[in-house]
Amino acid sequence: MPDMYYSKAYEAYSDTIHQSIFKNGTTSLSTVAGTVPRTDGNMFPYPFPNSKKGYHDSKKIKVSPLNQRKENLARGEKMYQINCSICHGNTGDGQGELVKKEKILGVPNYKNLEITVGSVYHVIMYGKNNMGSYASQLTPLDRWKVAEYVIKLKQQ
Repeated sequence: MPDMYYSKAYEAYSDTIHQSIFKNGTTSLSTVAGTVPRTDGNMFPYPFPNSKKGYHDSKKIKVSPLNQRKENLARGEKMYQINCSICHGNTGDGQGELVKKEKILGVPNYKNLEITVGSVYHVIMYGKNNMGSYASQLTPLDRWKVAEYVIKLKQQ
């Protein structure tokens, strides 16, 4: 039983025949379909800190780093409905279910705010006033998609 005392070290994601332990020929399994990928934010770095100045500077971002494509807005809408509409309402009027049931108060209507796609991203990332951060719930890419969708709601 020497393998129990001194087990072989396997190199993760290696595809050599000598170390494969799964049917796909590697030492690790593929990511489960439908799971949420976690990125480190390097794809779309966000330079502004969590401060009043950072929020002010974020308002200078008028265009997201994504190309406003239909699939981005569709994904943004889906993520908005899951994470945001409970408070902000389906149309961004600040009349979500929790507001209607008087569980929270003071949720603004997007049409009454001076916001840009950058400031929306900033608030999603760090939170503001009663709203906490959603950085752990949304990837950096999805944050930009939701921000684009919020601006679309503001303009309707």
